[in-house]
Amino acid sequence: MEKGFDAIFYDLGGTLRLVERDAEFEASARRRIAELCGETGDADEFCKFLDYRYEGYRKWCFETMREAPEEELWAKWLAPEYPRELILNNAVELTIEFRNKDGRRVVAENGAQSIKDLHANGYKLGIISNLVTSREIPDWLARDGLAEYFGAVLLSCVEGIRKPDPRISEKACALLGVAPARCAYIGDNLKRDVEGTRLAGFGMFILYTTPEKLAREKITDENRPDAVIFDFAELKELFPKAPNVAWDKIRRV
Repeated sequence: MEKGFDAIFYDLGGTLRLVERDAEFEASARRRIAELCGETGDADEFCKFLDYRYEGYRKWCFETMREAPEEELWAKWLAPEYPRELILNNAVELTIEFRNKDGRRVVAENGAQSIKDLHANGYKLGIISNLVTSREIPDWLARDGLAEYFGAVLLSCVEGIRKPDPRISEKACALLGVAPARCAYIGDNLKRDVEGTRLAGFGMFILYTTPEKLAREKITDENRPDAVIFDFAELKELFPKAPNVAWDKIRRV
């Protein structure tokens, strides 16, 4: 008998939310970052320096599987020489603008509708994402009227740990009251997403990608997804009514 699922979790960056380049939007964010730090020099050069420091922070993240809250990110890693009280007061907004300087985040095509469809079909929904900002996602969910559909939203900067540490996924399942084996996860990364969900005992990993990206991936027994989707619209048919799965429609690699 094929197994079923009671809950479905979304990844965010590269999955449910994508980056759309916007030169004016990005330049405005760089200027705002300089302003919030009290930096009077060239904003573009200042942000390049912050990017350099961010790489050091990212190395620490990957080595420890930890994530710092916004205040620590800025006061310790990115802008330690700037007035501490100013940086701490502005840390949340700084982090949002730090992401904005690289582009505008937009919901993937049919992503919002898939949330409503899965919820209507009886599945519990959640978000598990490695993210440096604590406010961006709650603000977006409220603005787009999507908050009501999610019973668990776990962000690494809030939890202090990041995928592939299985504890963040285990906590998410506990919040929904669903055993990990009864949960599916949709992500775009064949390393941390696959590893994290399998370490946590999730029953299914779904890779969201494009045919072009999939052709470039090196699929192994260790990172092989259980299913592949190219469009979020596919989810409505794959998960027709909780806890059922339309296994005959699953795309495999």
